[in-house]
Amino acid sequence: MPGFYEFFAGGGMARAGLGEEWNCIFANDFSERKAKAYRENWGEKHLLVEDINKISSATLPGHADLAWASFPCQDLSLAGNGAGLDGERSGTFWGFLKLIQGLKADGRKPSMVILENVYGTLTSHEGKDFEAIAKSVAGEGYNFGAVVMDAVQFVPQSRPRVFIICIDENFTIPEEVISDRASPAWHPDKVISAYNSLPKKVKSKWKWWRMPEPAQPLMTLEEIIEDEPQGVKWNTTKETQKILSMMTPLNCQKVIAAQQTGQVKVGTIYKRTRDGIQRAEVRFDGIAGCLRTPSGGSSRQTIMVVEGPQIRTRLISPREAARLMGLPETYVLPSKYNEAYHLVGDGVVVPVVAHIKQNVLHPIINANSQQQFRMHVA
Repeated sequence: MPGFYEFFAGGGMARAGLGEEWNCIFANDFSERKAKAYRENWGEKHLLVEDINKISSATLPGHADLAWASFPCQDLSLAGNGAGLDGERSGTFWGFLKLIQGLKADGRKPSMVILENVYGTLTSHEGKDFEAIAKSVAGEGYNFGAVVMDAVQFVPQSRPRVFIICIDENFTIPEEVISDRASPAWHPDKVISAYNSLPKKVKSKWKWWRMPEPAQPLMTLEEIIEDEPQGVKWNTTKETQKILSMMTPLNCQKVIAAQQTGQVKVGTIYKRTRDGIQRAEVRFDGIAGCLRTPSGGSSRQTIMVVEGPQIRTRLISPREAARLMGLPETYVLPSKYNEAYHLVGDGVVVPVVAHIKQNVLHPIINANSQQQFRMHVA
């Protein structure tokens, strides 16, 4: 059974995606609130709550096959402050890299590293931040490549994220998981531009990861939304009218069109500031907007259910948000709304992790001798 370290673990969503086939031997997060949820679901045996910059490689037990790091996105996000890898939050990447370097010096370098972050990682500081990450992983002896995976291919939520998959340069990579060129499914123009901007030496370490597109049936937004949710209440008529009054004519027309179908239509709403005016923007395409943490001014997502003349609105419930992240019904959520919403909105989509595991990690493990991968005791 391969083992892994889970950095910036949050509620353990990477762990959920790797599943029981993988053994967690260490998990870390800075937030005590998130750590509480982690313990509720996974126990506390391997969890350390600490600033990653204060952890040394000597603290890490054993020899992990994989180091997963969904490092903070605030400074790399297009909606963030633009600080990039020099920022206090996203700059924790360097703390993670220091641990990888320490493990390497100890002879315990993870065979695989996966870095996950927002789409803006590719373009932050005109691509210089991505180049810095690429140079760093290449310099530590990894072949690597980036893919953009949108959660909408797995769950009804628009959530594109960058995954930088890094494999020890001494490992055999089977032909089935790489291609000679970019794939439209996983390598949009910004990935190709990021690759083209890399120095020749770093570019030589690049791999165009190849995965099949997901084949499992999609759960619909209507299946996720409950008529009697836990943790939230339906808005009053007056509150719903206020939301409608915040819509532009275009968004009002979307509501009218939904009414005219004669069917029950479920939409999602985000409140955004446009030209200094707060607006409510709705979509009825069966896809929820990207879940965001309710900090830094981001609004929480609102549900709108239209059935003929009847219009109802409310906040999305914590359980509904968890379903949009692919978490199982058995996953224990915090009892406080904002804590639950923040936990899931700041995580990685579970079936996306599972897809990478099944179509990249496992074939690489199978292509290399079992002696190169350590068997870990839980």
